[in-house]
Formats: sequence, structure tokens, C-alpha cells
Amino acid sequence: MKTVSLSGSPRENVGKKGANILRKDGSVPAVVYGGDKQIHFSVLENEAKKLVFTPNVYLIELEIDGKKSKVILQEAQTHPVTDRILHLDFLEISDSKPFKLNLPVRLEGFSKGVRNGGNLSQNFRKLKVMGLLKDMPDAVKIDITPLKIGDKIRVADLNISGLKFFDPENAVIVGVQMARAVVLEEEEEEEEETTEGAEGTEGSEGASKEDKPSEEPKKDA
Repeated sequence: MKTVSLSGSPRENVGKKGANILRKDGSVPAVVYGGDKQIHFSVLENEAKKLVFTPNVYLIELEIDGKKSKVILQEAQTHPVTDRILHLDFLEISDSKPFKLNLPVRLEGFSKGVRNGGNLSQNFRKLKVMGLLKDMPDAVKIDITPLKIGDKIRVADLNISGLKFFDPENAVIVGVQMARAVVLEEEEEEEEETTEGAEGTEGSEGASKEDKPSEEPKKDA
């Protein structure tokens, strides 16, 4: 995992009033847990944005009052209207203890099915995994080059050493679907073939009736 550094300041006043004062001053209240005790602190809002508004996940070297620890961002609370960051939750991790993390899904290559006119459909942008720090990658990388139209990759198809996946095994992560235009073209071709066949049948029946000689009325002797 990529590593970034973050500096925090201890919080003296823990509560709504203290949190609002921090936000007005351009900081974000935060907490780190998972260690010996919970630590309440604050970080600059501009630094927090680099961790929240990105598709990447990072191993964070957090320093508070000269004490350093390894943490990951577990949750970010944002304002429902303005998207301003309201609070951050961090988890302290160690080299010997597995932890859970939502890893981004990164697609690589160019699908054969897409080359042939199919549409690529990605259902998961992140996957929940658990593993040790040494086994934790930056992202779940999936090569979509071999995918043809109708092919799918499910969670059960993934095999990354040291990682355990928590999403349903039969869940489809990415697949290539038949493009609607292609489907419509095929339907139109089938309709044309059916219509032509019907017209041909009617024409042959009409010709047989017209070609048949009419019977002349018998004359009285």
C-alpha cells in the first residue's frame, strides 16, 4: 500500500461545541481506535480532503504530539448538502494483526467483447477484504482483456494471496453485455426473414389459384 504522512493535534474539548469550533477554524475532528485507548484529535480540513475525496486507499503514518502510529481511514462523515467533512474515524493497525478494508477495484486491459461491440458493466467500485498489512495491495486489479460478450467475473473468481473477500461469492463485479443496437439489429433481421417467408408463401398460393384453369359450364346437348 502507498504510505502518506498526516499530522494531528490533540483535542482538549470533546463534544459538539468543541467540534463546531474546530470546523469553523478549518479543522476536522477525528478519532483513532484499535490501540490501547481511543485518541481524539483534529486534522486540517485541506489535509483531510486528500484522504477522503480520492478513489485510492492509503496506509497513513499519523503523528500526534510526537507519537507515531500506523492507521487507515475507516469512515468519513460528510455534510449531506455541502459534502464538507464533519468527522473522521481511523483504525490503528499492526504488522501482525489482520484488518478489514474497502479496496478499490481497478480494471486493466481492453475487453475483446467491447472490441466486438459489447458494453462493459462494472457493478462494484470497491470490495471489502481482510488481510495482513504485508498482503494488502493498493487495489483489486482485474484483467478484463479475455472477456467476451456474455462473460462475467464474480467475487468467487478472484484469488489474491493473503486476502479474504466478504462480498457474496456469486456477486458479479464486471461483465460484458450485448449492446442494445446489436440486439435490435438481430431482431430486425429475424423479423425481415419471417416477413419474407410469409410473403413468399402467400405469393405461391396466389399463383396456384390464378394458374388453375376455370371449368367451363357444360352445354346442353
